[in-house]
Amino acid sequence: MNQENNDLIRESNETAISQTKNWVEKIVIKHNFCPFAAKPFRKDTIRYAISNAENENDLVDDLVNELAKIRDAKSEELETTILILASCLSDFEDYNQFLDVVDAILEEMDLVGEIQMASFHPDYCFADLTPDDVRNYTNRSIYPMFHLIREASVEAARDSYPDVDLVPEKNMTLLEKIGLEEILKEISEIK
Repeated sequence: MNQENNDLIRESNETAISQTKNWVEKIVIKHNFCPFAAKPFRKDTIRYAISNAENENDLVDDLVNELAKIRDAKSEELETTILILASCLSDFEDYNQFLDVVDAILEEMDLVGEIQMASFHPDYCFADLTPDDVRNYTNRSIYPMFHLIREASVEAARDSYPDVDLVPEKNMTLLEKIGLEEILKEISEIK
């Protein structure tokens, strides 16, 4: 690969990371979709990583590497990781099927109960909703991504946040109030 291609990839990766940070701040935190996101965002303990994998085998390697990094790091230095998929799994059905691979990797690395994964995709669609339903935006992001989260952090947050199990329902209700047109406008301002 020549220097020009390397520069383009680097610039594209920097843009993806910047847009993802903006999405976390201006969508997720602004609307409190995840009541646990603000603290690691403020403390700068979220790792934003890019996978330029063009196939699932290479993506597995990138995912394993990121899981090892979060497993081996101290939580005060690395609380959570967002792995942005720049070139792979742009089709939601392919992405959704790959989640079984993610579960198998977590099991194989003996990380079940230590690290969990939350899924986000630009075309995320819950099984019981139509694709144009605004409630899908609880899990819609700018890029396909895997959010790797320490279980201990989730448990600590559960202890300090009342009715944590109601967060998904509250998010869907909030999105219905915001409306599809407004949430699309907010997302377009990030890109």
